[in-house]
Amino acid sequence: MSTEVIQEHVAQKNLVQLVTFHVGREEYAVDILRVQEIIRLQDMTRVPNTPDYLKGVINLRGKIVPVMDLRSRFRMEAIELGKEARIVVVEDAEKNVGLIVDSMSEVLSIPDTFILAPPDSGDGSGNVEFIQGVAKLEDRLLVFLSLETLLGEHGL
Repeated sequence: MSTEVIQEHVAQKNLVQLVTFHVGREEYAVDILRVQEIIRLQDMTRVPNTPDYLKGVINLRGKIVPVMDLRSRFRMEAIELGKEARIVVVEDAEKNVGLIVDSMSEVLSIPDTFILAPPDSGDGSGNVEFIQGVAKLEDRLLVFLSLETLLGEHGL
């Protein structure tokens, strides 16, 4: 095996596959291994006494799945969702949760070294809410979401 082939093989071992989507003007990403499926918006059943960003639940092939509006969760202005809006169903701690996004972007494979630590929030903690890291690509930045933080606060 040539050195070039070995280097290419080693580099491929460190690739991370991401599903990317837009919420507002920003582009976000989650690990593809956490994504169960992507579906069109559908009617939801509202659940009383839940935060505003929890829009309700859906029945997905016999499973009840809570659905979170990421615009609301990120404290962004509410908009009328268009036909491009989707629900990204992700798995967290063996439970499925739907995330409403404005539109889907693409599936990317990037080297894990492209994902940098989140920026400092300015309070000295070094943490920024919901962000696991930032991936710097040629002409854009992807905000890599921490599903544990995003979903963990309310035991979803």
